Amino acid sequence: MNQTLCLLAACSAIGLVACSNGADKPSATADKTAAGHAKEPATLAPPADVAAPPATAEKSASGLAWTILRPGSGDTRPSVEDTVEVHYTGWTTDGKMFDSSIVRGRPARFPLESVIAGWTEGVQLMKVGEQRRFWIPVELAYKHQPGRPNGMLVFDVELLRFFPAVIPAPADVAAPPKDAKRTGTGLAYKVLAAGTGTRRPKATEQVIVHYTGWTADGRMFDSSLTRGEPATFPLDGVIKGWTEGVQLMVEGEKARFWIPTRLAYDNRPGMPAGMLVFDIELIKIP
Repeated sequence: MNQTLCLLAACSAIGLVACSNGADKPSATADKTAAGHAKEPATLAPPADVAAPPATAEKSASGLAWTILRPGSGDTRPSVEDTVEVHYTGWTTDGKMFDSSIVRGRPARFPLESVIAGWTEGVQLMKVGEQRRFWIPVELAYKHQPGRPNGMLVFDVELLRFFPAVIPAPADVAAPPKDAKRTGTGLAYKVLAAGTGTRRPKATEQVIVHYTGWTADGRMFDSSLTRGEPATFPLDGVIKGWTEGVQLMVEGEKARFWIPTRLAYDNRPGMPAGMLVFDIELIKIP
C-alpha cells in the first residue's frame, strides 16, 4: 500500500514512503541480478550483432552506440529527473545474458538519474513505445567494478512510459477562481472531470487516488503521478481539507481544491505552509 505520509495529519515529513509496486530496478543498474533468483531464469538469445555495434549504428560523443528497433510515438522524451518504466534485456559482448525484465515477466521502474551513465544518456533519447539496442562502453557502464558485468554491455530497451519529476502548476494556483465552489469551512473546489460512479466515500473509508500538490506560489511539493502509482490511505487520517473535500467526490472524478492554511498544516514547522492546491482524481473506494 502506498502510504501518503505527506497528507497524514500526524506526519512530520513531506515525502512519501516508497513502496514496492512489483517493478524491479534492472540488475544492470542496481544490486539485484537475475542470478539472485532462487530459480535460474530462462535465457534470451543474444542478437547477432552483440559483439560490436554495426556500421549502421548511430553514436554519441560519449561513445554510446544504438540502433532503433521499433519507433515510438509522441513528441516528448524523458528527462534525467524523470522516472521511467521499461522492459529490457542485457548481454555481455560474448553473448551471455545477465539480466532481463522480460524473463521476470514484469517491467522495471526507476529514476533515470539513478542508473548507469549509458542508460541515463540513452533512454533520454527515446519516445514512449520505442525499442532500441544500446552498446554501452565500459566507461558508461560499470568501469570494471568487481561483481558487475564487465566490459561493453548490450541492452535491448523498450520505453513503456515515463513519469515527469515535476507537474507544472495550474494557472489558477495562486487563488481560487470565481467559478470555484466554496464550503462553509472555506474549502474551495472545482470539478475538472466528471466521475463515472455514484457513491461518495465516508470519512472512515479508504480511498485510492492520484494527486499533485502545490503551494500558492506554484511549487510542487508532492505527486503520486511522478511516482507512477496511485496512493491509498484512510480518509480520516489525512489533513482536514482532504477529509472534507474527497467526500464530495465520486469514483472517476477529478477536482482541484484550494485548501486554506487551517485545513492544511496550520503552519506546522517542516510542512508546506499557507494555502495548498491539490488536483485529485478519486480512482476507487475499495
